[in-house]
Amino acid sequence: MTRTSFRRAIAPGIAALALALSVTACGAANESDGGSDTSTESGGGDLAGELAIGGSSAQEAAQNAWIVGFQDLNPDVSVTYDPVGSGGGRENFISGAFPLAGSDAYLTDEEGELSAAAETCGSDPIEVPNYVSPIAVIYNVDGVDELNLSPDTLAGIFAGKITKWNDPAITADNPDADLPSAAINPVHRSDESGTTENFTDYLDAVATSAWGGGVVETWPEGFGGEGAQGTSGVVSAVKSGSNAIGYADASQAGDLDTANIGVGEDFVEPSADAAARILEVSPAAPDQSDVSMAVDLDHETQEAGVYPIVLTSYLLACQTYSDATTADLVKGYMEYILSDEGQQFGAEEAGVAPLADSLQQKALDIVGKISAG
Repeated sequence: MTRTSFRRAIAPGIAALALALSVTACGAANESDGGSDTSTESGGGDLAGELAIGGSSAQEAAQNAWIVGFQDLNPDVSVTYDPVGSGGGRENFISGAFPLAGSDAYLTDEEGELSAAAETCGSDPIEVPNYVSPIAVIYNVDGVDELNLSPDTLAGIFAGKITKWNDPAITADNPDADLPSAAINPVHRSDESGTTENFTDYLDAVATSAWGGGVVETWPEGFGGEGAQGTSGVVSAVKSGSNAIGYADASQAGDLDTANIGVGEDFVEPSADAAARILEVSPAAPDQSDVSMAVDLDHETQEAGVYPIVLTSYLLACQTYSDATTADLVKGYMEYILSDEGQQFGAEEAGVAPLADSLQQKALDIVGKISAG
């Protein structure tokens, strides 16, 4: 499977990047081993300091939940998460502004990001999945409470080729639905987005001809539709719009209707369990280090009950930091997120799919390598 990325540099636009941190950013330590063992159980309880991190806006709901849970266990710690988007998260991680970042796309060297991150960290950067979540196709169409969409139909809608709700292609997927003759208002992300990359990766894999836009983090020019900033912006635009459809992390879909997506002979709803199953049929990404758990999702799976449009979101960290406080806070927060307690809390409060036991343990083993250099 080929993974293509067209990443563009963006200005982070963070007003408070210099928030008072008693932690420093990733140090360019050259030692990947050594330093004190600062491991904690479920995030510890004796940590103190401020940790300003950010990245994927799809992670925002889960991060807000994890912050509450972690700070409850560690009342002397203050964590803030800035949902600047995956591109902004990677950019700020590479620059050293974020000691920990969330990204919906793993690091590659197609534009030099992986090498740059390794230079910042002084060794291979850590990339571990912190949750798996379906990317829901959200819609707001009067009188339509259930919507089935085959891959080609979905691709045609977002490529601007299917423009009416009662188009024959949509009717064929929904023979019993009362579809209006109204124009479709497709909503997409206007910012550089890992959610967009994962969504277009699916479209490019399963409906190449109908889509034609490639795999991109920035929406293709000329495809039309309404642009909105961040996951929350897409959800808001669809909710307030008329006859609108968009895509967003399912954990933030709220009370909007979500479409069932064609897989084989069935249409599958975007549940956490159905999304988590795709990791079982997906191969590891090529050329990864021993501290990376990146995978290439098998969007073309025909396995029954697997939801194919999935966001696998990663935490990006260094193996070593230039001071013990940074290492303690990053390691403690990551260990809380990946703990049974953190995974359960994220599922209950933000609707994300907990990692399978084997993935969870492997991620914890990798995070256990974090130390002060």
